Amino acid sequence: MEGQEDWTGHASFMNALSKERFVVLGGPLEGTPDTLLVIRARTVDDILARLSTDPWTSRDLLRVSQIAPWTLRLGSIP
Repeated sequence: MEGQEDWTGHASFMNALSKERFVVLGGPLEGTPDTLLVIRARTVDDILARLSTDPWTSRDLLRVSQIAPWTLRLGSIP
């Protein structure tokens, strides 16, 4: 991932979302080109709007393939 175009811009963008606690957890799924993001948001539109401003979105390096609500039943996320 670090070798892709505008890695620094994308990493800065994601770090800012994490600092804001919009992105709670994130990372690549081993053996795939996919990444999993756990996001705190009220609506799907909120997620799509925020991720649309990532520098990788315009380069087609970041694509949302699925959004699924999740109920945490074990453990906790601060």
